[in-house]
Amino acid sequence: MFEQAFRNIDDTLRKDAGVSSELDYIEQTSWILFLKYLDDLEETKKKEYALAGKTYREVIGTPYRWEIWAVPKTSEGKIDHHKALTGDDLLNFVNEKLFPYLKKFKHEAESPDTIQYKIGEIFSELKNKIQSGYTLRNILDIVDDLSFQTSKEKHELSHLYEGKIKNMGNAGRNGGEYYTPRPLIRTIVEVVAPDIGQTVYDGACGSAGFLVEAFDYMRSTKKLSTGDMEILQKKTFYGKEKKSLAYIIGIMNMILHGIEAPNIIHTNTLAENIADIQEKEKYDVILANPPFGGKERSEIQQNFPIKTGETAYLFLQHFIKKLRAGGRAGIVIKNTFLSNSDAASLRKTLLDSCNLHTILDLPGGTFTGAGVKTVVLFFEKGSPTKKVWYYQLNLDRNLGKTNPLSEADLAEFVELQKTQGDSENSWSVNISNIEPNTFDLSAKNPNRKDENVLREPKEILEEMRRLDEESGKILEVISHQS
Repeated sequence: MFEQAFRNIDDTLRKDAGVSSELDYIEQTSWILFLKYLDDLEETKKKEYALAGKTYREVIGTPYRWEIWAVPKTSEGKIDHHKALTGDDLLNFVNEKLFPYLKKFKHEAESPDTIQYKIGEIFSELKNKIQSGYTLRNILDIVDDLSFQTSKEKHELSHLYEGKIKNMGNAGRNGGEYYTPRPLIRTIVEVVAPDIGQTVYDGACGSAGFLVEAFDYMRSTKKLSTGDMEILQKKTFYGKEKKSLAYIIGIMNMILHGIEAPNIIHTNTLAENIADIQEKEKYDVILANPPFGGKERSEIQQNFPIKTGETAYLFLQHFIKKLRAGGRAGIVIKNTFLSNSDAASLRKTLLDSCNLHTILDLPGGTFTGAGVKTVVLFFEKGSPTKKVWYYQLNLDRNLGKTNPLSEADLAEFVELQKTQGDSENSWSVNISNIEPNTFDLSAKNPNRKDENVLREPKEILEEMRRLDEESGKILEVISHQS
C-alpha cells in the first residue's frame, strides 16, 4: 500500500514546476505525510483518553485539521468535492493560512520537548514548493488513503521513508551527508551497546539514522516497562543538525519510528566552545558520522584547543569532550585521520584521554557517492589506550549503489570484536609500538600476504623469453595462413 503510494506521489510531483529533485520530493512528501500522521496520532490518542474516561485536547485547531481542510468527507465517508479545496484556493489556504498557523506553535508551546514545539520548528524551516493546486490536490487524495494507526502500518511507513532518505543520499555526490548505510549503523550500535537509562547523542545527526537504530536496538534488547518507554521517549536521544532539510528529515524520521517529540536542535554544533561544556551537558553514548571533507571558518576554530579547518577533526574534539567518563563512542571518520600529519595532536589527545580499543577499516564504496575510504573509531572515555584491535573488512566484490554493504558482510567483525582475536582480517597493536612523535595509527594488516609479491629478475627474464617464443610461433602460423 505505502510503496505504491510513494511511487504515485513521486510521479505526480515530477509534473510540477516547483519540484525538481529527489531532495524536493522527500521534503514536500514529508510535510504532507507528517500532517496526515499527526491526524491519525490525534485520533488514536482520543480513543485512548476516552477509554480512560478522560477528554483529549487536540493539538491542531478545528479549521486546520486534516479532515477539514485536506480531505473533507461526506457522511458516507467519501470525499466531499463541494468542500474540498483545489487549484489556487488550495494553494492560498496552505501558503497564507496553514503554514503561518503551524509556524506559531514554536513560540506558543510550553517547552521544546513537546510535539507542539516540533510542529512549529518543522513548519518554520520549510515551505510549500508545489506550484499547482491540482498537483497538491492529487497528492492529498493519495496520502489520505494511507493509515498510520497500527504498529505494523507505522513500521512499514518508517521503512519506506528510510528508503526515500537512501535515494536522496544517492542523488548527489555527498551521499554520506544524508545517509549512512543502515547495516553499518546497526553494527556500530551493536558494538557500542547502549542500555536503558543511558543518554545517546549525535551532534551531526543528519537524517537521525544513528538515533533511530539505537532506539530500535534498545527496544529489542529487553522487555520494556511503561517507565522504560517514557525514558526512551523523552530522556534518551539527543541530536543536533546544521542543515535545514536534514534537520526536518531527522525529526520526521524519528517521529515515524515512534519517538513523538525528538530532542533534535537545529544549530551549528561546532559554534559551541568546548571549554564551556559542563558535566551535566555530557552523554553516556555518542554515535556519529560527521561530514566528510567540510571546512570551517577561523572563528569556529577558536572554539577548539586543536585548530584545524577540517570539520571532522573539530567534531571529534567535540565528541571527546561531550562524552562522560566511562562513556562509549562509535565514530565514522575518513581513514586519512589515522596517518595525516595535521591530525597527529588530535590522535595523541584521543589516545591519552580515551581507550581507543577498536578500529574498523572499511572498503571503498561503503558510502555511495562519497568517494572516500573510512574507518570507525570505537573508544571509551576515561583511561588511556594501551592496545588497539584492528579489523579490516575485505570483501570479494566492489561496493556500490547496486551492490551495497550488508549486515552479513560485517558479521565476522561483530563476532571477533567480542574477544578481539587475531584472524586473517584482524590484529592488535600495542600502544608502545606506535611512533611517539606522529602517533600514526595506519591500518597495516600483518596477516594478509602481499598479492603483488616481488619476483626475482631471473624469473621475470625467463617469463619474458617464454612469452616471446609463444608470440613468434603465433606470428609464424598467421604468416603461413595468409
